[in-house]
Amino acid sequence: MSGGDIAIIALVLFAIIVVFAGIKQVPQGYNWTVERFGRYTRTLQPGLNLIVPFFDRVGAKLNRMEQVLDVPSQEVITRDNATCTVDGVAFYQVLDAARAAYEVSNLKSAILNITMTNIRTVMGSMDLDNLLSNRDEINARLLHVVDAATEAWGVKITRVEIKDINPPADLVASMARQMKAEREKRAQILEAEGLRQSAILKAEGEKQAQVLQAEGRREAAFRDAEARERLAEAEAKATALVSEAVSNGDVQALNYFIADKYTQALGQFAHSPNQKILMLPVEASALIGSLGGIAELARSAFADDGSRGGPTDASPRRRGAVPPVGG
Repeated sequence: MSGGDIAIIALVLFAIIVVFAGIKQVPQGYNWTVERFGRYTRTLQPGLNLIVPFFDRVGAKLNRMEQVLDVPSQEVITRDNATCTVDGVAFYQVLDAARAAYEVSNLKSAILNITMTNIRTVMGSMDLDNLLSNRDEINARLLHVVDAATEAWGVKITRVEIKDINPPADLVASMARQMKAEREKRAQILEAEGLRQSAILKAEGEKQAQVLQAEGRREAAFRDAEARERLAEAEAKATALVSEAVSNGDVQALNYFIADKYTQALGQFAHSPNQKILMLPVEASALIGSLGGIAELARSAFADDGSRGGPTDASPRRRGAVPPVGG
């Protein structure tokens, strides 16, 4: 083999080496920067790319996928001088590979430090109670601040989350006692409200009962007055009828009226609850005579001969007035 053939073979091998040196395969999810004589020229996208060998070289290989950064624990002093231990996580994504490679040195460390600093700033401006109860608000404020700070680096902060907030043990015990006292206070208030409502309902019920009882008494009094009025009317009517009969010469009606009152009076004595034996200076013949007068009136009223005023028996005792009691 001559020297010319060796040179050609060497030249071909050199060309192959140059071609392979200029071919760059970028994996999916990554961006590579290209530097020519140390100066950034362009960014290689995922896939097959060509560069100029010996003049161009790959600078930074940046991951374009969303990444998570663990924020270590740190102590934060709140606005009310309570000390808490806080840790969290930050999610970020590189949007501009050139800026992320050449605008900041050590991108992950820069994001970590600015996140920790803003955690102390945001949480230190809040009270402990708000710190423990408004975690979503803290996350939103941290995301806004950190994302604005890293925008110049070509990085997008997608999420900042606070994982744990740990107050001191004595402060936790004090908060537990406070919570217990608040719950007992609410329980006592609810119990007092229940007793108050029960008393109100009981008073309303008693008021309604008294109103109904008053209505019942008024109705009973009205009925009693009406009954007495009817009885008085009946008595007046009966008296008027007897007076009319007497004025017309019918003495039997007067006998009937007196005999009826006489019998009722004796019945009232007999029904007395405190008297079981009745002893009165009363002649039985007087009561029998009164009853006889009543019978005589009945026979006279239903006589078939039409003679209302003529008695069947001419006995003076039957046609006369009822003998007085004891006479």
